[in-house]
Amino acid sequence: MSIGIMFIIITALILFVMWYNKRIDLNKFIYETQPYFMFLKEDDYEFLLSIKYKTGDLDVNKLYGQRVRNGLITIVALIFLFLQNFKFVYALIALAGGYIVFKSSYTSLKNYYKANLHQIDQMLPYYLKSLEILIQHYTVPVALSRSIDTAPEIFKPGLRRLVQKIEAGDSSVDPYMDFAKEYPVRDSMRMMRLLYRLGLGSQERKEEQLMMFSRTVSTLQNKSREQKYQERLDGMEKRTMIMLFVTGGGILGILLFAMMSMMNL
Repeated sequence: MSIGIMFIIITALILFVMWYNKRIDLNKFIYETQPYFMFLKEDDYEFLLSIKYKTGDLDVNKLYGQRVRNGLITIVALIFLFLQNFKFVYALIALAGGYIVFKSSYTSLKNYYKANLHQIDQMLPYYLKSLEILIQHYTVPVALSRSIDTAPEIFKPGLRRLVQKIEAGDSSVDPYMDFAKEYPVRDSMRMMRLLYRLGLGSQERKEEQLMMFSRTVSTLQNKSREQKYQERLDGMEKRTMIMLFVTGGGILGILLFAMMSMMNL
């Protein structure tokens, strides 16, 4: 074993013993260095966290600190790994590895959000249909409030925030637009504008506006059903193609094997 590797192992053991005996406070170090890495924080990081964890008391700084910690540990570990024959290119590799680890958590949140957008797109027309029934008997703010309990789980946090803003006295279109931005799927902006106008309209015009809202919801439901049907067809087509390739490949393999056997004879 070379002297360089021995030095790395001894240094790692010393650091581990000091951390285990609480001579080194890793969390304090991360907390003190975290402000220097805030420029790397993504603009939509907090929003993506709220979508995944659906809780109001989420410690964003703690979760971001964990990302910084994992990235720094990766950089240090890679530097120690390359220390015996250290070159500038290895420093770049260590930095790149740390950045990839740091970014992986955000990428996971982004992928989760994209996967859920499809689910939201399918659910929104059916939620709006149930809301339409409530609007026939109540005002739009009351209908929104009453719809929370029966709404799909994914919509509940956004609906609560929407209702809270309205109840706090915000009579502008902003609460509705904030909800649409939180769930930016097909026609969400247009539907929330229709809801806002429906809430502002007089009782005489309510029936006319409700009919317009109902027709739009029905159109969205038809699109959703067509999309589901098309997805099933696409899935069946992919499975059929896979079966054809596997079957064809198997037959071709058997034929080639048979031909080679005959040639050897």
